Amino acid sequence: MVRIYATAEQYEAYTGTTAPLDIDARLARASRYLDATVFRTCVYVADAVTGLPTDAVVAAAFAAAACAQAEWGVEVGDVTGAAGAGWGNVAIGSVTLGRSVTSVSGADSPGRQVAPAVRDCLTAPDLTPDRLRLGAVTVW
Repeated sequence: MVRIYATAEQYEAYTGTTAPLDIDARLARASRYLDATVFRTCVYVADAVTGLPTDAVVAAAFAAAACAQAEWGVEVGDVTGAAGAGWGNVAIGSVTLGRSVTSVSGADSPGRQVAPAVRDCLTAPDLTPDRLRLGAVTVW
């Protein structure tokens, strides 16, 4: 089940801008990405059915983080990493861009990085350890 942590209205409130037309898809992609890279190592109380945080403060922090990640994708213009994949050296007029030819997956593209503002959203003072623990790894 896909968990989507933010709405278009939350995105607009977070950024202070009008949401792009595809914001629902961007928030879904940002939520999936954060689930895979950040939230999966966190400890928080979640709803047994939806998997969403039950604590309102944690839910708000996750919504802000999803908005920050979606905004990052809007700003860098690449949410999949495809724009940074597959080229070694490119020249257009007097401009030359270079990238190691071994770096062809796009994994190091800005579109495949956690937005710097996500950390800010998840380290707010009201996110006490009884509500959210970041980077926890548990062996069952």
